[in-house]
Amino acid sequence: MFVLETRKDTLLKPLQAAVGVVERKHTLPILANVLIEAVDERTALVATDLELQITTWVAESSAPGTALTVSARKLLDICRALPDGQAIKLELDGEQLKLRSGKSRFSLQTLPARDFPRMQIAEGEGIRFTMPQGRLRHLLARVQYAMAVQDIRYYLNGMLISLQGDRLVVVATDGHRLAMDATKLTQTHEQGLDVILPRKTVQELIKLLDDSEAPLEVQLSRNQVMFAQSGFELRSKVVDGKFPDYQRVIPSGYEKIVQIERQQLNHALARTAIITNEKYRGVRMALTHGSLRLTCNNNEQEEAQEELDVDYQKDPLDISFNVQYLQDVLNNLDCDTVQCGFGDASSSMLITVPGEEHFRYVVMPMRI
Repeated sequence: MFVLETRKDTLLKPLQAAVGVVERKHTLPILANVLIEAVDERTALVATDLELQITTWVAESSAPGTALTVSARKLLDICRALPDGQAIKLELDGEQLKLRSGKSRFSLQTLPARDFPRMQIAEGEGIRFTMPQGRLRHLLARVQYAMAVQDIRYYLNGMLISLQGDRLVVVATDGHRLAMDATKLTQTHEQGLDVILPRKTVQELIKLLDDSEAPLEVQLSRNQVMFAQSGFELRSKVVDGKFPDYQRVIPSGYEKIVQIERQQLNHALARTAIITNEKYRGVRMALTHGSLRLTCNNNEQEEAQEELDVDYQKDPLDISFNVQYLQDVLNNLDCDTVQCGFGDASSSMLITVPGEEHFRYVVMPMRI
């Protein structure tokens, strides 16, 4: 008999994390449900969309081996609406889940746990390693904004995770800009492996991870990936495709280089971007001796201009970029200074972080 007694705050956080994967539109009714299952003196909450599966845990447990599935969003909405700190009792009564809390009573329809689809990775399949979860979160956050959104080139609608010896490299691109970062691992893996994580998987993983040094177990295989720590387990299918050769895109040998305070540049771009509109997002960057001038125009003949003092002594350069692409990278870095490298007016710009060899951000110019 399934009976779970817990508190709102204990149940709400893991339930929110699991329900993030549940699609509002689904092909199977059971995909709208969360699986609640007693496992090893804890209660597992499992949600899936058949491509991605998230498992979280509640400290309290029911009778071992008992399980049910119930509407994920209804259960979440009920828990959110209950007073903070309130005791909650979940009890299976026939085919209905009875929820009691204070003087509140709810009856929710269930579906059999045996019909719930689960994702499994075969034991020993792929490559396993451990890393601090905060480090992976940092890597993902630094490049995720460059992923494509519903691009016909489906392999761009995700992020490349590349295991190279003792390095873990992450890359995202939408064809107009590319972001890359990497970190060293404590283990060396002679057998490299490249996988493309779907966009939704990356977004849910960032939500689940925190900035701590707590160990995160990672398992990569050619068909699936798994990320696990004490509070959650995420399993996901990978995108079946070949990621572009990102190394060819990253320029080298640029001599026109400017170092500038990240927030100073970001704020100047934000002010000039006020003049832009959805159809036209261009910002013109004019480099002359000691000066960087930013200019935005629109169809109403309006103009915004900012001028920044910079240490630049090379030939003048006039080049334009999508202002949103520049703001995206500046908003997702946490450094004080960025370095901008330029070729000519038709070449991409390379943004790096002084003192960090791994981070690269490449953005193609616009024609104005």
